[in-house]
Amino acid sequence: MTYARRAIGAADLRGPLDVTRAASFVLDGQDVVIGWSPAAQELLGYRPGDIIGRPAGTFLVPESAAESVTGTGACFPQRDVRIAVHRDGHRLRLATAVCRLSGTGPAERVLVAAEHERLRQWEAQLAMLHGLATQSPVGLAIYDTELRLVWCNAASEEELGRPLAHVRGELADELYPQGGFVTQGYPETLHEVMRRVLETGEPILDLHFRGEQPSEPGKVHLWSCSYYRLQDADGRVFGLCEDAFDISDRYETQRQLNLLVEAGRRVGTTLDVTVTTDELAEVAVPEFADRVEIDLAPAVLEGDVPAAAGPAGAELIRTSSRSAAPRGTAGATAGATAGATAGAGAGGTAEPGRPARPVTYPADSPQHRSLASGGLVTEDDTLVVPLRAGGTALGLVTFVRHRAPGFFDRAAVAVADELVARAAVSIDNARRFTRERTAALALQRQLLPQHLPPHSAVELAYRYLPTDDLSGVGGDWFDVIPLSGTRVGLVVGDVVGHGIHAAATMGRLRTTVRALAPMDMPPDELLKRLDDLVGQSAEAGAEGAGALDGGDDVVAGATCLYAVYDPVSRRCTMARAGHLPPAVVEPGGRVVFPDLPAGPPLGLGGLPFESFEVELPVGSLLALFTDGLVEARDRDIDKGLDTLGRVLSEGADTLALDDLCDRAISELLPDGTTTDDTALLLVRTRELDSRRVAAWQLPAEPVSAGRARELVAARLRAWGLDELVFSTELIASELVTNAVRYAEGPLHLRLIHDRTLVCEVADAGHTAPHLRHSGEDDEGGRGLFIVAQLVLRWGTRYSRRGKTIWTEQALPPA
Repeated sequence: MTYARRAIGAADLRGPLDVTRAASFVLDGQDVVIGWSPAAQELLGYRPGDIIGRPAGTFLVPESAAESVTGTGACFPQRDVRIAVHRDGHRLRLATAVCRLSGTGPAERVLVAAEHERLRQWEAQLAMLHGLATQSPVGLAIYDTELRLVWCNAASEEELGRPLAHVRGELADELYPQGGFVTQGYPETLHEVMRRVLETGEPILDLHFRGEQPSEPGKVHLWSCSYYRLQDADGRVFGLCEDAFDISDRYETQRQLNLLVEAGRRVGTTLDVTVTTDELAEVAVPEFADRVEIDLAPAVLEGDVPAAAGPAGAELIRTSSRSAAPRGTAGATAGATAGATAGAGAGGTAEPGRPARPVTYPADSPQHRSLASGGLVTEDDTLVVPLRAGGTALGLVTFVRHRAPGFFDRAAVAVADELVARAAVSIDNARRFTRERTAALALQRQLLPQHLPPHSAVELAYRYLPTDDLSGVGGDWFDVIPLSGTRVGLVVGDVVGHGIHAAATMGRLRTTVRALAPMDMPPDELLKRLDDLVGQSAEAGAEGAGALDGGDDVVAGATCLYAVYDPVSRRCTMARAGHLPPAVVEPGGRVVFPDLPAGPPLGLGGLPFESFEVELPVGSLLALFTDGLVEARDRDIDKGLDTLGRVLSEGADTLALDDLCDRAISELLPDGTTTDDTALLLVRTRELDSRRVAAWQLPAEPVSAGRARELVAARLRAWGLDELVFSTELIASELVTNAVRYAEGPLHLRLIHDRTLVCEVADAGHTAPHLRHSGEDDEGGRGLFIVAQLVLRWGTRYSRRGKTIWTEQALPPA
């Protein structure tokens, strides 16, 4: 376009053969030169005195060598191309025209000539001007200084739908009343833009004007418009020129491409089915349609694969619905883009009335026909596209257009198909994640403690929060395990990874701890056994995976903290495997995080674990937790620990444990979500004092059995447990007799009056007792068998000083 403007500016509409500027010479009837113009002298080099009176053949090649050229000049009926000889001898190609003269004088013809190349350039310029006026797709129009139309080419006439004679003299704003400029930083109306160009002389290029084309009422077009001022040879401004090119198709193609790019960026950002459908609706309205409705098969929302149902199975769930804002309201402007969040924002409004609701379609509806055929269906201003993934129909997307153009052409259908296909992949991924997460949560709920029974040793409260929907279910866990001697085992752990594998591994670890804890081994020994188990599981998993590399679901290890609290001695022994230490809050609010040896995470092997023992005042608070509580993407773990310590310190003596759990969760996880599972176990310690505990030391002698019976009977009567005197005397006597016979002294006898009656006999031996059936002729071996028939349960625990055999009996009804 710039080149064309230059060419038009250089054009001389008179042409090189105009008699006022061309070389001319007059010939008589014998072709003798009788007149020679200054322009002829300049062109051929001959002075009048050198050429007048000589024949034309002096400087022109004979007629037979001339090239005949058809066409007409401005004044002459015929033009030829001739070869002329310059005065210095070189040859020229001339375009010539001859005009015969009528009269009585000797002059018979006037011949005008110009360089042939100049004539060709002039004719090319004329052809270009003619093409711009009649054939160019660019609309050209000239307006005077009052902004009234003076001239326009054929393209402009076609846009206006009327010939120039009918629109000449009309104002620009009258010709295009419904429209305005959408390019930022410029006035919106034609009048303001054109007035600026006239006043400043600065051209304005490539402004985008959107409006209805007068020749097609109701159809909106987009033009790229440029404006520049027109001046005559003396510099006087006499108007301006407008050129406009319809870029509607190109813009629509680019807009649809941008729509697909935007969809790729914004659809499928989460693994939530409903959120994904919301994102699709937000992208499509208002850029592609005025209304979008997305319906899914009910099974998809549950994470399942829909059944292959025909038209009878047409009941769906409406998960998203979005409409463009009406014209004249915020978001309905021509250049609006889909950038809103669900429920509000530019370009559209979400349908109220969530949660999702069921919808059904009649048999003659396009939606029902799409379900029946499995393909796209168009009807008037409606386009229905099935959501399909892997050959399975997940649902439908319905696009509706109310504004022009209301129909969906072939290009729009292709865009809709691609848009829905991309969304279907994201929805199917979200469906699969929903299925796995639902299964993992169900497994996790089954594996975690459903109810923690009351304990004499401690008061309990706990909270467990699954991770957010994006990260998936993790493997955090906790447990409270009753142990012999009214002691209690406290455990919290965190399995590395997410998903069903992590939940299953968590379940295996919890089950293993529950199996090992009643063996009453020290915490460091229990973690060692647990470490061996995780290491063996990892090796077995690697062998089973073959050449497969570890994926996201492969569990690489776990952390664990295990503590045992004894309410009689008020001592707590704990060890940890790569886990965070507990928080200990003493009465009065002082908070400490014990310097507990860290130990390696479970599964690494080769490194030792160490136990740490501390005596806790009565009423102390012990907090066991996983890192999801104190660590976040935007928060350092030390800051999280400080916050937890502050909350526990402020509420330990004033709040109930359940309220204190809630306070800690609200302070550390204010929005209720976390990128990792979170477990919090709060334990307030209690003490069993001398009124409920009786202990004696006995020598390893046979007489100690009788002494044990006496001591037990007296204490049970003092406790009001006369019904248990006979059985407990027998139990204590048999246990002491076995210790005297098979172990070493001194012996320790202890009774604990708790929710059950506990009887313990400790000795310095490490030989395990065995329960066996004695023969009829055996003199012994029946004692432990008799004991087992009298108690609820019994067992043996070991320590560095020996072993303890314990029994528990049910208390008589109150």
